[in-house]
Amino acid sequence: MKGTVLIRPKAGILDPQGEAVRDSLAKLGFAVARVRVGRLVEVEVESDDPAEARAALERMAAELLANPLIESFTVEVEAER
Repeated sequence: MKGTVLIRPKAGILDPQGEAVRDSLAKLGFAVARVRVGRLVEVEVESDDPAEARAALERMAAELLANPLIESFTVEVEAER
């Protein structure tokens, strides 16, 4: 079962990559007030149960994919869409 984990910096945490993207967009003439850069991780979980796949993805995110001190994450399972 395919799932995605979207990881973002928590509110109030500095995001130097987002600031660099915002500055570059401004140099290109785009009026952008704020950019936050995160990452998307796609995972194929070996399960046919959406709830089990979600639980596995949440555990992966909490234990490895995200740094819970500075990042938040959301999980989506393809079968639940």
